Amino acid sequence: MPDTEYLKIPRERVGVVIGKNGITKDEIENLTKTEIIVDSEAGTVAISPTEETEDPLSVWKARYIVKAIGRGFNPEISVKLMGDETILEIINLPDYVGKSKKAVLRQKARIIGKEGRTKDIITDMTGVDISIYGKTVAIIGDMEQIHIAKEAVEMILNGVRHKTVYAFLERKTRDMKIKQFHKMAKDETDLM
Repeated sequence: MPDTEYLKIPRERVGVVIGKNGITKDEIENLTKTEIIVDSEAGTVAISPTEETEDPLSVWKARYIVKAIGRGFNPEISVKLMGDETILEIINLPDYVGKSKKAVLRQKARIIGKEGRTKDIITDMTGVDISIYGKTVAIIGDMEQIHIAKEAVEMILNGVRHKTVYAFLERKTRDMKIKQFHKMAKDETDLM
């Protein structure tokens, strides 16, 4: 069993991790069979296994759920990380655009798009959930979905025109659907 995991989240997100009357924290603890201790002042979270913990990955899953909430996701989306195939990817915007606040804001605006259109297109076409919070873009999905969504976000960060990014997403979505179709057809053949 892993020992206690520690992480720091933005103080303004501590209330979301705890939830009204502690309901969110309790739900995460019940789902993962872990104990979560939150220091509201410092924004630190300690996650430990309990005697009920069966899954050796429970502490890490709880850590990623809390981390996702800290990166702006609502708890309902964050608990998707309980699935073994679902992961959290965080893109640190200053790694791409430097420390300039103006550059970070400009790139966040490009990723979101007019009235949220670009973010919605990436989300709809890849099936991921995206949160743009602080200086990060966080993505929740399976490995293939995240790979495509991350590549689309990186294209935007590198100055590629939105039209080109949308064409890339259409092509990748089509490829993903064809791949799923072939897998389903193979599975049906194997059943016969």
